[in-house]
Amino acid sequence: MGWKAAEKLIKHWKILRGDNVMIIRGKDKGESGLIKRVIRSQNRVIVEGKNLVKKHIKQGEGHTGGIFSIEAPLHVSNVQVVDPVTGKPCKIGYKYLEDGTKVRYARGMNASGAVIPRPEILKERRKPRPTSPGPKDTPIELVLEKTYDEKAGIGMPDL
Repeated sequence: MGWKAAEKLIKHWKILRGDNVMIIRGKDKGESGLIKRVIRSQNRVIVEGKNLVKKHIKQGEGHTGGIFSIEAPLHVSNVQVVDPVTGKPCKIGYKYLEDGTKVRYARGMNASGAVIPRPEILKERRKPRPTSPGPKDTPIELVLEKTYDEKAGIGMPDL
């Protein structure tokens, strides 16, 4: 039995991977942690070390079986980002600074209005870009080759 896809998906996510959040509902209410993974197709997040459930895994080829504790996903409405100044949960808003950069800030009743920085982990890619060309990549010599010259008439279609 797995999770079903959400009926109404959130279009504009304000909670990102690496954010420091506080759980506001459920068995771990009041505890805070970092977001490990965001599951957008289910409107859920996984918080490091929180919402632990026991999983029974059968022994198979290459791995041992047993009972393991894993982190179960939480619905995104059950977590809120922690205000960096007050340390309390708050809502997130977006605003533009004087220099034109778009930033997230803490908003709500008990919020300080401080800027919430983007998590550093988002600057790293989960799957690094390949550094060496693959078999389907075009060689750089062919990419830089000039095949069209208007003045000389090279590469012009015959009409």
